[in-house]
Amino acid sequence: MVEHYVGGQALIDGVMMKYKNKIAIAVREPNGKIKVKKEKLKIKDSNIPFIRGILNLFVILYIGVKSLNYSANVSTGKEEEESFAALFFSLLFSVIFAIALFKFIPLGLVYLLDKLFNFNNIIFNVLDGLFKVSLFILYVYLISFMKDVHRVFQYHGAEHKAVACHESKIKLEPKEVQKFKKEHIRCGTSFIFLVLLMSIIIYSFIPKDYGFWLKFSLRILLLPIVASISYETLRLGARYHIFGFLSYPGLLIQKITTKEPNNKQVEVAIKALKKVLS
Repeated sequence: MVEHYVGGQALIDGVMMKYKNKIAIAVREPNGKIKVKKEKLKIKDSNIPFIRGILNLFVILYIGVKSLNYSANVSTGKEEEESFAALFFSLLFSVIFAIALFKFIPLGLVYLLDKLFNFNNIIFNVLDGLFKVSLFILYVYLISFMKDVHRVFQYHGAEHKAVACHESKIKLEPKEVQKFKKEHIRCGTSFIFLVLLMSIIIYSFIPKDYGFWLKFSLRILLLPIVASISYETLRLGARYHIFGFLSYPGLLIQKITTKEPNNKQVEVAIKALKKVLS
């Protein structure tokens, strides 16, 4: 039984890998060299079911934004570190944007439609969930056409391939890594999709007669519960093949959020993975 999984994130011309309480970041510099750095996280991962999902979510959000900003500086030849204030506001903006796009807008649309058709509680929440899923798919599909985002999605594929190669206990070389699929069952895309689906079930317990702002507030307050249940579900899907179907929708979305990497991008992912495991 695997107790600690390797996780990661695609960056700007780079990859971040996380293992236990360590992260390693590898970024391709303008001169073509790969810059690698390793850090030890002050907050350790939790192994307590349901608690670990909430804790890991906040940790990943923080190190994800920090790593992304670092890679942006390195890939453009800058050396300065982002201040805590800059990181805080980047994270705050990301959270507010996600809540507005995937909470406020879908709920607002269903709330307006409900005034016309008077849905029952189940249909109300199913439509809310379908709007969220549709917005998410449309969003990632549209941004995938942007040149810079396409390159990040290639590094996303490289990250998955490298992790899959490591988990198969095969030597980490570009030729071997490229043999693996660019989709991975534990991807954050699968997690986000599961959160969207799980919210349909959990939010169904919120009485439909509540006003808009109370509904919206309860959805925010219940988000940690939704995330923790989704996290445990994703782990079950990764550990037991019988639960693999739970991650299947997320794997389909990864057809958009991951692209086939070239060997140079795979080299970056391998550098980050080897560093975090050392």
